[in-house]
Amino acid sequence: MKAATVMVPNAEPLDEYAGDPRGFDLAAAVARGKPLVIRGLVRDWPIVKLALQSDTAFAQRMAELDSGADVTTLLIAPEAEGLIGYTPDFSGFNYQHFKVPLTLGLQRLAKYSQREHAPGLVIQSVPLHECLPGLLGDHKLPFLDPGIEPRLWLGNRAVTPTHFDSQQNIACVVCGTRRFTLFPPEQLPNLYVGPLDCAPTGAAISLARLDRPDDPRYPRLKHALATARAADLNEGDAIYIPPLWWHHVESLEQLNALVNYWWNPLDVPGYVSGHARAALYHCLLAFRALPADQRAAWRNLLDYYVFADADPAAHIPEPRRGVLGEFTAEVVEQLKQGARQNL
Repeated sequence: MKAATVMVPNAEPLDEYAGDPRGFDLAAAVARGKPLVIRGLVRDWPIVKLALQSDTAFAQRMAELDSGADVTTLLIAPEAEGLIGYTPDFSGFNYQHFKVPLTLGLQRLAKYSQREHAPGLVIQSVPLHECLPGLLGDHKLPFLDPGIEPRLWLGNRAVTPTHFDSQQNIACVVCGTRRFTLFPPEQLPNLYVGPLDCAPTGAAISLARLDRPDDPRYPRLKHALATARAADLNEGDAIYIPPLWWHHVESLEQLNALVNYWWNPLDVPGYVSGHARAALYHCLLAFRALPADQRAAWRNLLDYYVFADADPAAHIPEPRRGVLGEFTAEVVEQLKQGARQNL
């Protein structure tokens, strides 16, 4: 299968961690707030060492550890060149969806590797404890909370279009090579993002192909491309991606695998990253149909209470700050109850 390989001309290289990966400082990376490539972070993982030997050694070990659970699998027609997306009329997605055991997926990938015009096959976002529990014991990131669940992404030459995650993310390449192309959050207007509530990857994707910068439907794409940063990650390399950074991911080999970790940006009991996505929907419901002057007034209110760095409750006695007080589990629960009542 020939995949749609994207090279963004003149893309700046992504920043790389300069020290020994065994001493990687996650807190400093999170505080920095920018993507960071960590070369060799998981080079010592047993499954990575097998991948460095051969695709066959890697796949055999994965099959040995397979729990037999069915996993989410996408089959992409050869003419799509591995690009996950929509049908031309947007009536659906350009792939078939299956649930099959991991070993069957590996067998199909081996078969497709012998075909010039093979379909794309992608196994998406499977919790390791479901499909490969035997990997959990000796495939860890010591600086992450053990409760953060790793997920597997596996397939042949495929492209996940530009999208963002609302959580912190560390992605580790364990087999093959993946090209990451990233854009800062403020490039949203230039990326022509598709429907929020109907996306093939779960997260809304850019409709503009990075390898077609002159597509007349997307004239502002060139502005986004001017900000692009990119890196190719090989077996054992990893990347830290902050929330809301747009990333485009290409799998460049006949067999590619990645393990990633998502976690909430706040360590507050009861808080989950889904609150932010729910708030976006609630804001669309509450504000989008209002007249322009009212939207401007509400924007000012939200800037003051939510987005400004200054404390909007500094003048209120601490015991009476209510939902404007310190962000504790109790305040989170109070906010949830208030949201439910108002809905």
